[in-house]
Amino acid sequence: MRTVCAALFGLWAVSSIIPTAMADDWPQWRGPNRDGVWRETGLLEKFPGPQIKLRWRAPISSGYSGPTVADGRVYVTDRVIEPNPTERVHCFDWQSGEKLWSHEYNCPYKGVGYEAGPRASVTIDDGRALALGAMGNLFCFDAAKGDVLWERDLNTQYKTRMPIWGIAASPLVEQGLVIVQIGGADGACLVAFDVKTGEERWRALDDAASYASPIMVEQAGRRVLVCWTGAHVVGLDPLSGQVHWQQPFQPTRMVISIATPVSAGGRLFVSSFYDGSLMLRLKADELTAEQVWRRLGPDEKKTDALHSIISTPLLKGDCVYGVDSYGELRCLDANTGDRLWESLEPMRGTGKPGPKIRWFTIHMVENADKVWMFNERGEMLITKLSPDGYEEISRARLIEPTTVQLNQRGGVCWAHPAYAYRHVFARNDSELVAADLSAARVGNAPRDDP
Repeated sequence: MRTVCAALFGLWAVSSIIPTAMADDWPQWRGPNRDGVWRETGLLEKFPGPQIKLRWRAPISSGYSGPTVADGRVYVTDRVIEPNPTERVHCFDWQSGEKLWSHEYNCPYKGVGYEAGPRASVTIDDGRALALGAMGNLFCFDAAKGDVLWERDLNTQYKTRMPIWGIAASPLVEQGLVIVQIGGADGACLVAFDVKTGEERWRALDDAASYASPIMVEQAGRRVLVCWTGAHVVGLDPLSGQVHWQQPFQPTRMVISIATPVSAGGRLFVSSFYDGSLMLRLKADELTAEQVWRRLGPDEKKTDALHSIISTPLLKGDCVYGVDSYGELRCLDANTGDRLWESLEPMRGTGKPGPKIRWFTIHMVENADKVWMFNERGEMLITKLSPDGYEEISRARLIEPTTVQLNQRGGVCWAHPAYAYRHVFARNDSELVAADLSAARVGNAPRDDP
């Protein structure tokens, strides 16, 4: 009996001192699987007041990149312009907000509009942190210490055809390779590097780069890399760069492919501000794709289906939920693209006289039967979405909008938050913040059973 009790005590002791090991990290753009799904349980049902209490706040500078979280650390990038234009990569302790390390490098922007800072989120994999700057500076760090393991100046090396808003797609790590979309010359729209050494392993496509981050999907029993470039939606072998299938999606005015492709139930969906929406079906028994429907309105105000800009849609069941060109939350029939309903409620806290705002941004993550939203006013919303309509359960302010990302309408919060350890981590142009969203809290202490 004494032995059993000792063993049980030992198990309890271990579980009580390593809460983060049992919780979910948010180690890359849009979460562990890059699908915008937050899988943790034990979250609060409603906000206790109009302002979310912060666990900590840490000063940073401006940037569009969302934070990522892994192994008890939070990563984010930013940019300062005095005394010299400099991009920076920061690492903070998740519990206290203490800065653990920071790396900076000179980075004047050339031919890049919207100069607030880096766009791509830091990707964490097996003790490494992969950071990609707006001018194509790719770094691999020791994630814990901040030591540079290797680096590449992709703009110089690959003669990047620089997109008007810079390099934005977050690095993707797959089976020992880090894959980036950079729009390089000589068939280097996509380039894969050995994640340990930084040596090039393959390059693919002559397309210009878009801003959309690549994803991985399962198709015909294979892992398939899906990338939305400046001209196509493409499925490739992630280990060789071989193209399995590609679907044309030529821009009518300019490359403005920003929202991440989303995939579920054998479907693949993309949406663009000027060029509307495209739904593909990925064959289950062969590596091919076919168009199901394509919808495009006459202009950015008279849109058809969905004309998304920054907000990545949610594909769930037979519905697509997404934010249209002027902030309208819409539900589409995934089979046809027909609109089922539209709501302006998620943006009603803006305090603006007009009912619609160009490029209004809402980032959505799915958690069980709810959808958590973070709108550009710095508000968090707990909602439910269904074919029948939009239901708002609770809303509260998390962080203040700032003006460096966009010097209009009192500023914006355009960076996607991270969700880990039952907390949310968000940034604006001046600070990174963390807030506890767990259902049961003891002050600001982390739960022992995440």
